[in-house]
Amino acid sequence: MARPDLRPVTGSDDPRLADYVSLTDVALRTRLEPAQGLYVAESSTVLGRALRAGHRPRSVLLAPRWLPDVEAMLVDVPGDDAVPVYVADEPVLESITGFHVHRGALAAMHRPVLPSVADVLAGARGGAGARRVAVLEDLVDHTNVGAAFRSAAALGVDAVLVTPRCADPLYRRSVRVSMGTVFQVPWTRVNPWPGGMDALRAAGFVVASLALSDDAVDLDALVADVPERLALVLGAEGDGLKPATVAAGDLTVRIPMAGGVDSLNVAAAAAVAFWATRVPA
Repeated sequence: MARPDLRPVTGSDDPRLADYVSLTDVALRTRLEPAQGLYVAESSTVLGRALRAGHRPRSVLLAPRWLPDVEAMLVDVPGDDAVPVYVADEPVLESITGFHVHRGALAAMHRPVLPSVADVLAGARGGAGARRVAVLEDLVDHTNVGAAFRSAAALGVDAVLVTPRCADPLYRRSVRVSMGTVFQVPWTRVNPWPGGMDALRAAGFVVASLALSDDAVDLDALVADVPERLALVLGAEGDGLKPATVAAGDLTVRIPMAGGVDSLNVAAAAAVAFWATRVPA
């Protein structure tokens, strides 16, 4: 089992903290994480879920009062290597990261290798195979990605596929908004898209695109005769799904609206559609 290696920190200029410096700079974070295969888990709760999912920490940065909780988590990390744990008072943490650290702990985590679409679909439900899948097409807001994952976990979606241009589910804000459920729900990137629909159909899925098309059926009609295996495709904020995606799907679905409102925020629409089409317990 891994052992925590405690390392006190007194200033933001410590060169050992390169993974954590300037986290508020989006350009730096985007450049740093994919290049080094890292993502940042914020809070002891999120770190615990990441560890339970088998993700490996590169290091941890925390305030002293969170040390007992995090030490207890790290002793169960497989392997003999020590995990560096940098301990700093909360004002020092804020000077390092540029923001107030939620629940006093951050961890630089090694990114896992993403599985294939086929493996994600087949491995869901303990190997019984997925019955409900969400596809997030080109979402740009990390908050919406995290919220969609949280709804997926809560409402019985077995797997999430994200398109090549969709925002990163392992981005710090996505992870935080999801409350760590990005580690709970199996997911991967589907590429190419919408050509990746072929893999869904090969696995027996009906592909339903949520869009405001003239030929769209109401969600109520879909629920009345819901397919055994269903993939719900949700589009980017603003423009929604690409026309090529809508054309390639098996059917188009819209959520009935009232009050002169024509659509919901994508995260809200996801929650409604996931609940309405959930597999009965």
